[in-house]
Amino acid sequence: MDRPGYQIRDNISLPDSLGPVRVDVTRDDSYRIHVLADVDSAVRTLLAELDDRHAVVITDQVVADLHAGRFTSALADRGLLLGVHAMPAGEKSKSLTTAFELIDWLAEVDFARRDVVVALGGGVVVDTAGFVASAYMRGVPYVNVPTTLLAQVDAGIGGKVAVDHSEAKNLVGAFYQPRAVISCLEHLSTLDARQVRSGLAEVVKKAVIASPQLFEFIEERVDELVACASPAIGVLVHAAGAIKTELVSRDPYEADLRRSLNFGHTTGHAVETVTGYGPVLHGEAVAFGMAVAVDVARDRGLVVPGVADRIIGLIRRLGLPVTLRELAGQPAVDDVLAAMTKIRQIRDGSLRFVLPVEPGTTIIAEDVTEDEVRRALLRDRTAAP
Repeated sequence: MDRPGYQIRDNISLPDSLGPVRVDVTRDDSYRIHVLADVDSAVRTLLAELDDRHAVVITDQVVADLHAGRFTSALADRGLLLGVHAMPAGEKSKSLTTAFELIDWLAEVDFARRDVVVALGGGVVVDTAGFVASAYMRGVPYVNVPTTLLAQVDAGIGGKVAVDHSEAKNLVGAFYQPRAVISCLEHLSTLDARQVRSGLAEVVKKAVIASPQLFEFIEERVDELVACASPAIGVLVHAAGAIKTELVSRDPYEADLRRSLNFGHTTGHAVETVTGYGPVLHGEAVAFGMAVAVDVARDRGLVVPGVADRIIGLIRRLGLPVTLRELAGQPAVDDVLAAMTKIRQIRDGSLRFVLPVEPGTTIIAEDVTEDEVRRALLRDRTAAP
């Protein structure tokens, strides 16, 4: 039986000259962020987003035991599950070694280009699985199902995917948007208090740089948010997603490296690098990095003392570190400064600090000196303002 074919006709003219050929390439990415109360709703939404495509589930060994069963069973029951891969839990798995292992595994299970990677887990899982999806077959679809607060409010959103390197955090990566993000609030009930606080640090960041209303919301509901109790936590996750996507949509590929979303990350990434990616949680490093940036801004007269104290006070009320000695491993000042020097080299010689003026207003400074940073790193912020 003859099969119908597709006829394609072109009639492309030769160029008029031997000068440079202009190449215009655009990409239009869009996806939905679902914030759902329970696992049943999350499973139904995942099946709808897959639209009968086959899928693999990439997770870690802790999340596999806690949350993977209902998702994998639903996929298997419909004949859509190609396989499940559970990496060791923890930041050390966010590596090229893990990425290569996952790529080999995708090839072994005959993963095809229209199939979908489901990233079920926290920031390490969604970052690593997203990077693998960006590289395998030059890019395959992936869906994020973030299970930690940090991943639901930040890591799972925005399409920045990467793995760590001994020289710097997130050194190897890509800009590659997910097919969908499905955040299930029921998953947050299994988090310990430290993981919750780590996630809240990224929400404070968004509030300081972009939303006075969100900042006030957090101030008024500290105890409820630390307890990770609904409905406040649902409002927080939804708001954080809306704010980050609005900011990212203005420059999705970071053509302009001067981004307010990096508030707290210049120091925070350096802390994570020198402590070996693990002892200090990402949100804890960012919280300390925000405190450093606040004090640089205070010393420069960019932020009035009352506002600076308000920001530092909120970070402390959430139980997050604001001094070096509160960080696991207590990294040495000189080691942190050396890691920041490496970041400066990677970023074309500039060490960009996002300095707060007031909630919703920041300044991107490229002239912060080592002496300024050293003073801020050594600052004692344990006394109440």
